[in-house]
Amino acid sequence: MKLKHVFLGFLMGFFLVANAQSSSKEVLFTIDDQPFYTDEFIRVYNKNLDLVKDESQKDLNQYLELFIGYKLKVSKANKLGLQNNSQYQTELKSYRTQLSKNYTTDSKVTKELVDEGYKRLLKEVNASHILILADENAAPADTLAAYNKVMAIRSRIQNGEDFGTLAAVLSQDPSAKDNKGNLGYFTSFKMVYAFENGAYNTSLGSVSMPVRTRFGYHLIKVNDIRDNRGEVAVSHIMILKNKEGVAVENAKATCEAIYQKLQQGENFEELAKQFSEDKSSASKGGALNRFASGQLSSEEFENQAFSLTKDNPISKPFETQFGWHIVKLMDKFPVKSYEDSKLELENKISKDDRSRLITNSLAEKLRVKYPIRKDAKLYSDLSKAVTDAFFENKWAVPTDVKKYDKTIFSIGTKTYKGTEFLDYVYSKQKAGSAIRPIEKLTNFLFDSFVDEKRNQYYNDNLENEFPEFSAVMDEYRDGLLLFDLMDKEIWQRSKSDTTGLKAFYETQKDKHLWKTRVNTEIYSSTDINKMKKVLSMLKKNQTSKVIKDKFNSNDNVSVMFFEGIYEEGAEALPKDTKMEKGVSEITNKGEYYYVTNVKEVLPAGFKTLDECRGKLVNEYQQYLEQNWVIELKKEFNVKVENPVFEKVKNQIKK
Repeated sequence: MKLKHVFLGFLMGFFLVANAQSSSKEVLFTIDDQPFYTDEFIRVYNKNLDLVKDESQKDLNQYLELFIGYKLKVSKANKLGLQNNSQYQTELKSYRTQLSKNYTTDSKVTKELVDEGYKRLLKEVNASHILILADENAAPADTLAAYNKVMAIRSRIQNGEDFGTLAAVLSQDPSAKDNKGNLGYFTSFKMVYAFENGAYNTSLGSVSMPVRTRFGYHLIKVNDIRDNRGEVAVSHIMILKNKEGVAVENAKATCEAIYQKLQQGENFEELAKQFSEDKSSASKGGALNRFASGQLSSEEFENQAFSLTKDNPISKPFETQFGWHIVKLMDKFPVKSYEDSKLELENKISKDDRSRLITNSLAEKLRVKYPIRKDAKLYSDLSKAVTDAFFENKWAVPTDVKKYDKTIFSIGTKTYKGTEFLDYVYSKQKAGSAIRPIEKLTNFLFDSFVDEKRNQYYNDNLENEFPEFSAVMDEYRDGLLLFDLMDKEIWQRSKSDTTGLKAFYETQKDKHLWKTRVNTEIYSSTDINKMKKVLSMLKKNQTSKVIKDKFNSNDNVSVMFFEGIYEEGAEALPKDTKMEKGVSEITNKGEYYYVTNVKEVLPAGFKTLDECRGKLVNEYQQYLEQNWVIELKKEFNVKVENPVFEKVKNQIKK
């Protein structure tokens, strides 16, 4: 995680506010006549009361000093122009976009769709369909003809004719001739949303009324409903059938011979590598990617895979349209819980047809919130300017736009001109449209243009609409500035100012002291007899290398060895280690026995700058920051309204 994200996470935790604005506010203090108000101070104090561990920060006088220091730094950042940095502006914009999603989507509709999607996810539906094609923008007469046709087919089914037979003959889905319209098992998010609704809202064994999708009209028959089997991971061995020169019987016999080898205990993965004719999986021991129902083109293969259990992990040879298979179960993955599925479902909804329900819901609310009155005469002129050349991608904005350069409608305080609409029409030309005639298309594009501008206006004014959104954005804006300023004035300086750091070290030496230290070797083992031998060897001045070579090898370590300089009382030192030269007696802690060999005693004294650099740099940063605030108070004119602050104290204490 980047340092900036860590810093902003702390800052937002320290100063972030998400409560409603106070109903009244007064100026608490000013910095160069810029006012800062009581409501913000009270809000952040109450928000952070339980977060701060330093009791001094709970003191209101101390907290006011911290708050003024914070605002002084932000004022300095603005004075230096850091707010004009392109990287800062990009990051702030990115954060606003992310935060605004909570306000620019209908959370109630989203939750309803998540709940619906998960409920459906728990079941798998096997359905057949009959499709009569109808373009989603077809003329009313063509749409009616398709509807009447599909209703006539439904009447025949209701009168006893077989659904599958009619699907094979009459369905305009090309696959129906082979599968009689059967789509196999599926669950939510596997079909277009309208079709999914039709399937899940039709009872078992029944045939739906015509269901309209972007493809046309469907009749849906629900053949079966079962619990979702989740996902399964398997490996398989496949012997192709109908290969040149290879009879089906031979493929079956080969597969049965391999199965016999498995029964005799031979390794599945090795047999898959040797014999499987699925080239994409053979080299991986037959391993396939995990899958759910309906994801493979063979229902028989799926059923065999899901039928396997830990007690019965390998199937007998079975046949599919591709060949003969033996399948081995690797793992099963049940349907995840609602909480674990929620984010994934929200992501699927955002990419699915049902996302229109969310955008349409917000659009309806904004149409009520921001009604418009268009200039009828100007709109008439604009409509005439859009011609059938649009359908051939040859339409252009008129060269003389003077008569269109007028306000066509207003939203709040913002006005929009006819020329903006013409530019919008031109931008949509490449995408094409089946909506005809051109007058109908122009009306559709105008409504879309107005909805887009409503959304934009609403988004641009979130700070005015939602005080809590404004507060969060203000804090994040200040936090980004403060990070850049601190990096420039404190953090980089503390690392690069070697002269200043050295001078600071001289004033802080007495705070960075070593206790008495020993340069020692530490030997340990769970075998006391080996430790007795180690002790004997040390007393005879044998080296650590000789001792390690005697007791340890590459395959076996009987005696552990550590060497280093340790302060008195250090955790690494065995208990009762004496701070004097020489070899200790054997000591014991838990299962381990220890012997130490103190080679040198280092007296207590000052740490060198390098020995305490890490901690010293942190202290130097704090020192610089404290003195920096003092300097900022000299640079800026700070005026606290003490009577107001006293009122704030009384209000908080209540």
